[in-house]
Amino acid sequence: MSKYRIYIDETGNSDLKASGNENHQYLCLAGVVMDLDYVREVFQPKLEQLKKNFFDSHPDEPIIFHRKELMNAKHPFQSLKNPIKRDEFNNAYLQLLKETDFTIIAVLIDKLEHNEGYATWKYDPYHYCQEILVERYRLFLHLKNVKGDVMIESRGGAEDMRLKKSFNKLIENGTQYLKSEEIKEVFTSVQLKVKPKTANITGLQLADLLAHPIRRWIFKNILNKDENKSTFADEILKEIEPKFFTYKGKISGYGAKKLP
Repeated sequence: MSKYRIYIDETGNSDLKASGNENHQYLCLAGVVMDLDYVREVFQPKLEQLKKNFFDSHPDEPIIFHRKELMNAKHPFQSLKNPIKRDEFNNAYLQLLKETDFTIIAVLIDKLEHNEGYATWKYDPYHYCQEILVERYRLFLHLKNVKGDVMIESRGGAEDMRLKKSFNKLIENGTQYLKSEEIKEVFTSVQLKVKPKTANITGLQLADLLAHPIRRWIFKNILNKDENKSTFADEILKEIEPKFFTYKGKISGYGAKKLP
């Protein structure tokens, strides 16, 4: 049986006190689901080749893709300051997205609406999103008749322990709509896998690269917040839209869920 993994990255923060600030109003957990055999045999070699082609990445000192550093052409991506080199890289990156087999499951929460709508029930926004994400991921695994686990990038000792504890509680207690047994039957581990950026995990790097575009797709297609400007990000949106998880022909509510 194939084993899958959802690699999760986030945009925004879970601080409810900052929800009144428009720049901090939303938290989005973006998950990229991949078959682990496919990651090892196909995606990982392709991603490393992309690094080698443009940034001379070496196995002894692997380059780790990070969206912000790429966008700003910061070390080790300073070659992207050259417009021709950036265009070549962008085209190669879009082609990689087109060719790669992955599924997107994402949850976005409007923290201001959540904070104002629930006067007494102040569920931590991150954990709320995590719960809804696990429900959709479980449905994905169930429909494909496969099993999987969950991985995120490390945030540091205390925060990692808090997230692991929250995840384990979710698995052991179930959710409002799923019993613990229904989750465990498709999960290969009840433990949240946490890896540092330096581990060079290809799936986590893809999640990092796509977290902002995924949020923008939700803004545009579910919240009807269109920036009305054409950027390279729009090219990315075209490539990732077919990758969203669908159920009964729908993305909204399944591959992309808005809370509350």
